[in-house]
Amino acid sequence: MKIGVIGSGVVATTLGGGFLKHGHEVALGTREPAKLADWRAKNPRAKVGSFAEAAAFGEIVVLAVGGAVALEALALAGKENLAGKTVIDACNPIGGGPPVNGVLSFFTSLTDSLMERLQKAYPDAHFVKAFNSVGAAQMVNPKFAGGKPTMFICGNDAAAKKQVEAILDQFGWETADMGAVEAARAIEPLCMLWCIPGVGRNDWSPHAFKLLR
Repeated sequence: MKIGVIGSGVVATTLGGGFLKHGHEVALGTREPAKLADWRAKNPRAKVGSFAEAAAFGEIVVLAVGGAVALEALALAGKENLAGKTVIDACNPIGGGPPVNGVLSFFTSLTDSLMERLQKAYPDAHFVKAFNSVGAAQMVNPKFAGGKPTMFICGNDAAAKKQVEAILDQFGWETADMGAVEAARAIEPLCMLWCIPGVGRNDWSPHAFKLLR
């Protein structure tokens, strides 16, 4: 498929490389093309352009920017380039204050989530929360002694979630669908939990979540 990635940080480039690895076409959108010079040299099949160009290119769009600028990035991508498309939301609402004993601060509340705000602002796009609860180094085909880790997803569109589940299967994950967009209120804080060892104890050793049934 054609995948448009909005962002040029480590999450965006990691996921972009993962899509290339699995045979997809990729366009990365950035406001600083020079920032991607080395990555593009290593991935010559990828395209690099503006947020709008990447969003227009993609049959599926990945939003991989800081949560505080997510709405701004989508505005630059353009509503017309997102309408009717699956948008994988890999963002977290980090901000609002310093960590407390290793626990990150969010600018959302327990009755709100960043993804809900994005979905409300872009009702014609089909947002699916994914890739927000693990570090970039483990996003693509992670290897753990305990087997495949679990990626928790949510969203309002069943077909969009099936598309994301197929991608997660390629990327070596099992999928746990938690339901509609409001489930992002629970999924986004998994980022806090994942980060506690690193933020609190400087222990960034590989780890991921697993749902046992």
